[in-house]
Amino acid sequence: MTLFEKIVARQIPAQIVYEDDLVLAFRDINPQAPTHALIVPKKAIPRIAEASSEDHALLGHLLLKAAEVAAKVGLNENGYRLVINNGRDGGESVPHLHCHILGGRALEWPPG
Repeated sequence: MTLFEKIVARQIPAQIVYEDDLVLAFRDINPQAPTHALIVPKKAIPRIAEASSEDHALLGHLLLKAAEVAAKVGLNENGYRLVINNGRDGGESVPHLHCHILGGRALEWPPG
């Protein structure tokens, strides 16, 4: 069971900012920006490269809810970045698909 599955199951506490039947959003414990939340599907999908066509609606829901969470945590006025890491070289640290919602400062490009 991954760290995020344990958070979804409430086995590990988290500062939850949004939840519905399909996704859970919570504050990152190691923030990389003044505002940094994660949104994860409750269905355990290891990474975006392992999502299938049956996950089509869930992936769309995840992104739409990421935008709602960004607004809820006050990032709409100045903007924000959504990041999905895939694999070791992509910066993936937990093998459970998740989207980072980053903002609260100007973000550099290119990242990383």
